[in-house]
Amino acid sequence: MIFTMDVGNTNIKMALFDGEEMVGYWRLSTTRKYTSDEMGSTLMNLFSMKGFKVSDVDGVMLSSVVPTVNFTVEHMFRDYFGIEPMYVAPGIKTGVDIKYENPRELGSDRICNAVAAANIYGGPCVYIDFGTATTFGVLDEKNTFLGGAICPGLKLTSEALVSGTAKLPHIELIKPEHAIGKTTVANLQSGLIFGYVGLVEYLAKKLKAEMGHPDAKVIATGGTAKLIASETDCIDVIDGLLTLKGLRLIWEKNH
Repeated sequence: MIFTMDVGNTNIKMALFDGEEMVGYWRLSTTRKYTSDEMGSTLMNLFSMKGFKVSDVDGVMLSSVVPTVNFTVEHMFRDYFGIEPMYVAPGIKTGVDIKYENPRELGSDRICNAVAAANIYGGPCVYIDFGTATTFGVLDEKNTFLGGAICPGLKLTSEALVSGTAKLPHIELIKPEHAIGKTTVANLQSGLIFGYVGLVEYLAKKLKAEMGHPDAKVIATGGTAKLIASETDCIDVIDGLLTLKGLRLIWEKNH
């Protein structure tokens, strides 16, 4: 079986695949305070709860956008799994032609999403990852990665607004009943959520127009994908496991 791990700025998302079938899925908060033993013992317990052992794992495919935790993660896999993890890094086979001025600048999670979108849904398409940052990627009809856009994620936007003002409160990110808010909380929810929907709709439309495929499908993944998709018709597919599926596909292409 293949174990995939996506180390993001907020969460570490993990999945265990038996062939193409995902048989286990877990999430941990991303913390730089973990030791390799703490992470290893946690994973052993998580595996055990689903009836698996770390010895069931034949290979590990890893994407990380948090370099400061890589040392801990690598040691954990060596000590507890007896495996050297493979990173999504320059030189790895992806099967996707990346038209980026400097491909080394492209985040490994965005590469994984491109591979999954190309192989599962096919281009032309726009894929959106709603994470700490919201990233947009564009694939043409030949599954060539053309580029995209990056903007602050919804939660990060909310935190920045509250921390940068003296009196605005922290709020729960839920869709309000009305755009015209009658309270400060409702005003914030309206501006943040409905405003973010407008950002997504405009960017998706503009990206599709520039690539010459105004009817290209839009695929969404990430923590707030469902919240945004509930208020717009511009998102065609929600796939919360897009990045982890891409990691599995990249493993296969390199073995």
